[in-house]
Amino acid sequence: MKVYGITGRKNSGKTGLVERLVAHFTAQGLRVSTVKHAHHEIDIDHPGRDSFRHRAAGAAEVIVASPHRWALMGELRRASEPPLDALLSKLSPVDLVLIEGYKVAPHPKIECHRAETGQPLLSPENPTIRAVASDSGVASALPRFDLDDTAGIAGFIAAELGL
Repeated sequence: MKVYGITGRKNSGKTGLVERLVAHFTAQGLRVSTVKHAHHEIDIDHPGRDSFRHRAAGAAEVIVASPHRWALMGELRRASEPPLDALLSKLSPVDLVLIEGYKVAPHPKIECHRAETGQPLLSPENPTIRAVASDSGVASALPRFDLDDTAGIAGFIAAELGL
């Protein structure tokens, strides 16, 4: 599986770009999966649901399946967060995995940047960032794209990965 990341600071446009890239690549016939890193506690399950009750009872992993989708939930139970490679190994094979977040992981990335955040670029300190997608004329030695140039960014990723 080929892996490419979308990174940046909070409110920099990462999720919107990932969403547009998934739509772009799938429209081209590629199978795409995503991995999203969150710095806060997440829960996709709700008290009272059978799957929640399974987890609350102590299950390490719970799969919920229906005719329309399935989900695998894993409980860390005070264990360390698994490394990205371990999470990627749980995915079914696809043409491309887009990773949102994971700023310091070793895969190649595009940095999202919005001027309104007032934050500096991450790329000068992060050699895994290969290009910058911004809503302003931010100065960078790396290739630069308008944050809304989905086709251009997708083309860059495709060229980098040989898709």
